[in-house]
Amino acid sequence: MPLEPLSQKEIEDRLAELPGWSVTQGTGDAGTSGSVLTRSYRLGSHYAATALVVHVSQVQQELDHHAEITLGYDTVALAVCTHSAGGALTERDFELARRVEELAPGHGAA
Repeated sequence: MPLEPLSQKEIEDRLAELPGWSVTQGTGDAGTSGSVLTRSYRLGSHYAATALVVHVSQVQQELDHHAEITLGYDTVALAVCTHSAGGALTERDFELARRVEELAPGHGAA
């Protein structure tokens, strides 16, 4: 069953529940030209940032949905959309974001 793109109102409603997350237009990188759900986190060390990436990877496997993740020295940036829905945002993107929001504080993310 294909995932349905969310309407602009649905996106705004879900975004209101995720402080720190924003929606940007894709740049064409990694095949993304539609809307992209993004968030960056700053952590206390490279080790903490790496641990967050590993934890996010576990969640992505559970959901069978994967974000583009950029690991910096003490930062982690995520960008997610549903490629199978033409690069649109779907409920699956927001579920991944919610799960990341739940686990990030445990790694000291700000």
